[in-house]
Formats: sequence, structure tokens, C-alpha cells
Amino acid sequence: MGTGGGNGFSLWPDFGTYAFLGVWDNQKSADDFLSSNDIIKTYYQKASSIRTIKMLPVKSHGLWSGQNPFLEHKIQAYNSKQPVAVITRATLRPSRLFSFWRSVPLASAAIENAKGVQYFKGIGEWPFVQQATLSLWDSFEAVKQFAYRDKTHTSIIKKTRSQQWYSEDLFARFRVLSDTGFIQPNLSKT
Repeated sequence: MGTGGGNGFSLWPDFGTYAFLGVWDNQKSADDFLSSNDIIKTYYQKASSIRTIKMLPVKSHGLWSGQNPFLEHKIQAYNSKQPVAVITRATLRPSRLFSFWRSVPLASAAIENAKGVQYFKGIGEWPFVQQATLSLWDSFEAVKQFAYRDKTHTSIIKKTRSQQWYSEDLFARFRVLSDTGFIQPNLSKT
């Protein structure tokens, strides 16, 4: 998927950053893909840096292209200091594009100033119409504070409903299992 430029949410794309989102039945299948799939190996060879975030879905509702790919898992024990990931995804109604994009700067400023947010980036498979956001947070409590108590964010949520911006949407929360990355030294670009 492509990503948004600027601070992560922009009509202008970030041509230097791309996202891959995959869902597997188990950890072994994910590890096998990430270590030996020919397509992903090609990306690794061409990338100057890679960040891999492995997540376990704990709460998810809505649809992504007609289905919910994130099966929820019950967490038996959870360390409140572990980071949390959130993915929001929506298909915008063509007649609501202008209204949606006019509100993006407010939403962007709200998350940028949110307490407990570590990282956020707009991602999407069809820019301008199918939008998703990945954000990393200190805790589930930080996510709840932002989602339900931040006045700007709650105002935008009300707008999405009253103006019916989306023909489809999905909201998912994840426990972050690992967050690793690397930078390739002396990468020659061709």
C-alpha cells in the first residue's frame, strides 16, 4: 500500500515509504513468508530500511473490502506497558471526498498532539478513496483517551456519521508482539 506524505496524512503521497499488511493463520506461516517469500525478499533487497510490526488482534469491528480479516484473540495476561497498535480503514463515498479531505488537517493535528501516541501513518491501497491509518500507542488506555475523550477526534467521528463519509469502515486494535527494523548499509540504488 502507499502512504501519506507530510506528517503521515496528506493528499500528497510519500513516495519513499510503502506498507505491506498481511494476515496469517499462525506465527510460523508469517515467519516463513517474511523470511523466504520471493516477492518480499525483492522488497528487502531494494529497501534502505524495513520495519516489521507483528501484532495480535484483540478487538475488531467493521469490514475491509467486504470482510473482517482480523480474528479477535482473547488475551490471558497483558502487560499494560506493552505498546498497542490500531488500524482504522474506510472506503470513502465519492460524493464525500471533499468534506473528508477538508477535515484531515484537524484529525492529523489531533493525533499528532495525542498523549501516548508513538507513531502514526496513513496507508491505503487506493489513495484518496480507500484510506487506512496505522498508529502505535503506549497502552490501550491511551487509545481510549484519544478515541473517546479528545474533543477534536470525537467531533470528527460525529461528522463521519452525520455526513456519511464512508461506504465501509473497519476499526481494529492489536497487541504489539514485536517491532523490529533494520537499515541496509551501503545500499546502491539502481
